[in-house]
Amino acid sequence: MKSSRNISPVLELKELRKSFGENQVLRGFNLRMYEGETLVVMGKSGSGKSVMIKCLVGLIQADSGVIRIKGNDITKLGQTELDILRTEIGFLFQGSALYDSMTVRENLEFPLRRHKKKLNISETNEALVREALVNVGLESAMDLMPAELSGGMKRRVALARALILKPKIILYDEPTTGLDPITSKEIINLMRSIQQKYKTSSLIITHDVDCARVISDRIILLVDGVNYKEGTYNELIASNDPKVKAFFKT
Repeated sequence: MKSSRNISPVLELKELRKSFGENQVLRGFNLRMYEGETLVVMGKSGSGKSVMIKCLVGLIQADSGVIRIKGNDITKLGQTELDILRTEIGFLFQGSALYDSMTVRENLEFPLRRHKKKLNISETNEALVREALVNVGLESAMDLMPAELSGGMKRRVALARALILKPKIILYDEPTTGLDPITSKEIINLMRSIQQKYKTSSLIITHDVDCARVISDRIILLVDGVNYKEGTYNELIASNDPKVKAFFKT
């Protein structure tokens, strides 16, 4: 574990709740992530993982609960403060979510155009785009269109876009979904190298047990909208709890 429990978390969710009609997806979910930590949230499809991360970044509004990022309750921030805070968070969307009508270069320049002046960044867009693509091994793809990329290449470009503002926190929503085993392993290794290079705090939403085994410092198992079990990978696979054993197939 990279972080002491005596320090404040960089990310905290308390009693997060979200329903869609009669369907209660999150029923009081809690989470704490510490500086430099790689925290994995696992659960079956439909367990609420993606809803949780969308509430966290503001794509969905939670019904109730507290969301704190670096000690700031985001529900109490003004728009300017919130925009500045969001520049410290990179988000790798499930399915990459690249703009099909833009080149790789233009996809990466998109967040720069919005935030560069606000962050007082002196480097040229060209230099920042090139650096981000070098980090993911795709410098030669700068002028390609998304349709010209493989699934694994799209995921790498999306990761480069998440990195371009050099965030302190990176959120990954199912980073290996839809990829073959070899490409999944490449993406996992890339995520590890990024974390080690930039000392980011990483929250990874996944149902990929192998991804969790390789990359996690700590795992939260989400069942029926709440954090059911928490621990290291080795602690969870050693559990005698039937639900945990069923999930990890031990």
